[in-house]
Amino acid sequence: MWNIGCKESDCLWSIIILISFHLVNLTCGDKTIGAICDDGTFLYEAAIKVAVASITEEEESPLIANVIRTSPGDLLETEDAVCSLLEKNVYGIFGPTKKDSILHVQSITDNLEIPQVINQAMETQNRNWSAVNLYPHHISYSQLFTDLIEMKDWKEFTIVYEGSELLPFLENIFTMQDLNKRQKILMNVVQLPDGDDFRSQLKAIKKSGSVNFVLDCTLENLSTFLEQAQQVGIMSDQHSYLIMNPDFQTIDVDPFKHGGSNITDINEKVVELSEGQLEKAVTENGLTFDLALMYDAVTIYGSALNALGLEEGANITCDQDDGWEFGSSIINYIRTMEIDGMTGIIKFDDEGFRSYFEVDVLEIMPHGLEKVGSWNIEDGLIQDRNFIAPAEPESSETMKGKHFIILTALSAPYGMLKESSKRLEGNERYEGFGIELIEELAKMNEFNYTFELQTDGVYGSFDTTTKQWNGMMKKIMDGIVDFGITDLTITSTRQKAVDFTSPFMTLGITILYKKPTKEPPDLFSFISPLSPGVWSWLAGAYIGVSVLLFALGRMAPEEWQNPYPCIEEPETLDNQFTLANSFWFTLGSVLTQGSEIAPIAVSTRMAGSMWWFFTLIMVSSYTANLAAFLTIESKFYAIKSVQDLANNPYGITYGAKKNGATFSFFMESDNLLYQKMYHYMDEHPEYQTATNDQGLERVKSENENYAFLMESTSIEYMVERNCDVAQVGGLLDNKGYGIAMKKNSPYRQPMSESILQLQEDGTLTKLKDKWWKEKRGGGACEDDDTAGGEAQPLVLANVGGVFIVLVVGSAMAAVCAFFEMLLDVWMICRRHKLPFLDELKAELRFILSFSGDTKPVRHRELSGSGSRSTKNDEEDKNCELESLDDGNKLDPAPTPRSERSTHSHHTIHSRRTSNAVQMAKMRKYSIRSGI
Repeated sequence: MWNIGCKESDCLWSIIILISFHLVNLTCGDKTIGAICDDGTFLYEAAIKVAVASITEEEESPLIANVIRTSPGDLLETEDAVCSLLEKNVYGIFGPTKKDSILHVQSITDNLEIPQVINQAMETQNRNWSAVNLYPHHISYSQLFTDLIEMKDWKEFTIVYEGSELLPFLENIFTMQDLNKRQKILMNVVQLPDGDDFRSQLKAIKKSGSVNFVLDCTLENLSTFLEQAQQVGIMSDQHSYLIMNPDFQTIDVDPFKHGGSNITDINEKVVELSEGQLEKAVTENGLTFDLALMYDAVTIYGSALNALGLEEGANITCDQDDGWEFGSSIINYIRTMEIDGMTGIIKFDDEGFRSYFEVDVLEIMPHGLEKVGSWNIEDGLIQDRNFIAPAEPESSETMKGKHFIILTALSAPYGMLKESSKRLEGNERYEGFGIELIEELAKMNEFNYTFELQTDGVYGSFDTTTKQWNGMMKKIMDGIVDFGITDLTITSTRQKAVDFTSPFMTLGITILYKKPTKEPPDLFSFISPLSPGVWSWLAGAYIGVSVLLFALGRMAPEEWQNPYPCIEEPETLDNQFTLANSFWFTLGSVLTQGSEIAPIAVSTRMAGSMWWFFTLIMVSSYTANLAAFLTIESKFYAIKSVQDLANNPYGITYGAKKNGATFSFFMESDNLLYQKMYHYMDEHPEYQTATNDQGLERVKSENENYAFLMESTSIEYMVERNCDVAQVGGLLDNKGYGIAMKKNSPYRQPMSESILQLQEDGTLTKLKDKWWKEKRGGGACEDDDTAGGEAQPLVLANVGGVFIVLVVGSAMAAVCAFFEMLLDVWMICRRHKLPFLDELKAELRFILSFSGDTKPVRHRELSGSGSRSTKNDEEDKNCELESLDDGNKLDPAPTPRSERSTHSHHTIHSRRTSNAVQMAKMRKYSIRSGI
């Protein structure tokens, strides 16, 4: 791991000497510098005043620092602060620290030609004459790490950065691959999310196989990231890190044991400015880079004022249009200066950038940070050594041969008393997953151990009243035992008190409840194969096709048939597709029974065919799914998720282990649902249990409707042995169990690496299968859900295609019927020499009137005289006589245009038969009279 420090190895000693001068009483003078502090703390103001006091204590006219504190990001307050400072005849303005405020002050100082000194990283460096920025130029800064990557000959690496504002400092790294030379460098880029949980990104990085990392994130998240990287398992000897944050050394106190007089002075100034509200604002090793830059900024600016011999500040205000005549002289002189400050050599290029700077390259060694080289923009990287320290052997010398006291608790299957007829002593008394895990770790690291039992089973929680821990946590913190292993959850609160190894098991909180019961048969189960939505669409399709057939029957000419077969030129035509018959035809198809109605026209046959195809698919699907519903037994789930449990639909009570990690999860959660559940459990302490086994017994009890919240791994163990309970719902969170030890323990690293090795070679998986599914009655319960689960009703997504086919087919039938109608109208107009449009309007008017199922024939062909008349009379006579001889029944005879098929002649309504018989009788009477 690499980091950037100051120019010389004794850099921090220099900081101590420069800042640790005694403060002097400041009196009024001629030289006043203004500063705007919007950091929300007193650190910048303290650093400025300590620096002013240090460089001017022997001056006859010392500098005066006029500091105004503003709210972070408040542009109006910032503008008022600038104008207020200008009224004090200041020689320049330092700050602020927020980007938007810096740019706003920049616009004012540019207009009035007032020098502005900046010590913050800007995404794009300012090129205006009025400002000077002491923060290293981003191009040069990124070149430093480009040289380090080339020196280490990385062919693959992952860039991890926190925010888009840091991307300019990675510019040269992004462009380091030379495509002309066909260099192949695999470069992955990962942006960290908001918050402090980076485990999902770290797991993805680990899965990618990357071992080299360039990390650029804020100081607040740096320590968290490295801790989580260690937990995930990407912080071993095979992994290399380049840390771009210049304040990395502040998170580790041990490498720098430098007394701390400079820190004392700044802290005293902070106490003074805060009126005693803040103490130890800067820790022993906490002097950050931006505070050092502020100190250097005051130093270089004071030197410039002394060199120029200016006796009067800027006598201007915000309302003036003229600028300060000496402002440009100060800035130009500063750009020509070169001093050795707390942050190394300070000098600027022709454009005013701090492109030249020198840094030390530090590497983390087992004994702390060690300088391994230096870098500057002219000479590049200069290495102090050309060797890489060998990795420690797998069996760490820090643990080899030592004896440790390991605390455990009786919690199946992690720690249990061994079942034996013999009297057992010592470690032989215990068995379980955690016991065998310690045994494996002891073999790998060559240490001895003795188990000690936590008799009360209390893992440990923090009492906010007494500010004390209890249970296993207290013994570990007090050093009574060396390690603690059981189902001890790694939480943020516990992590602050003790150290944990990498998790040896991942899990989450879920619900333990009674196994779902079988539902009684449903009287209307025949409805279940189709969802309510599909039933609705099916009903709509039935109505729609029935109405469509009715409309097509009126539109298609072939559907208008001669009701009196013995009459060649009838006065009216009848249609079989009445509204009632249309519904009967479609209903018969759905029930696979058919009907006596058969379509005649092409359009109606097309619509009927589409409906038959639709019913074929729907009836087949319904039948197949009905069989599944009748053969698979449904189960009744009182609750299926934590939302159901919180709503408490069946009066279910629930709880968790008292003062356990599960209870703490609900107590500390910001989720409104979890907060609601916490208040319920807090108001009902009788539902909390002392152990997980008590929770299991309450769940199994027939006298109580109880659900128990606990870790998923413990539920898996119980479900394997208790066939009347089951896990309900998914995981509410993701966490892990780890081995606890005292804070800053030297054994965390070797133990974590050993656990990761056991994970990789499958040992932990074998141990879990052994103690969950084999030992102590494991595997006794069969999974009832393995047979295939519950049958599900068909939804529209399953059968939507057949609806589309039906709609398309119906649309084609409607188009076909329309063209049939047009053709029939055209033929009539041609035969009778009639206007086409008039006839078409009349036809449409009749169709749209929907008035009955008879249609008058508007254009009849009159019968001629002679033989044709005689022949027709004979045919009518024969037809009438035959009808009478058959017992008043008429057989259909062909007609010129409306011949009835053999499939439809029997569909003539009885009314039509009666009319035909009556007409025959009348004709017979007329014939006899004539005779």
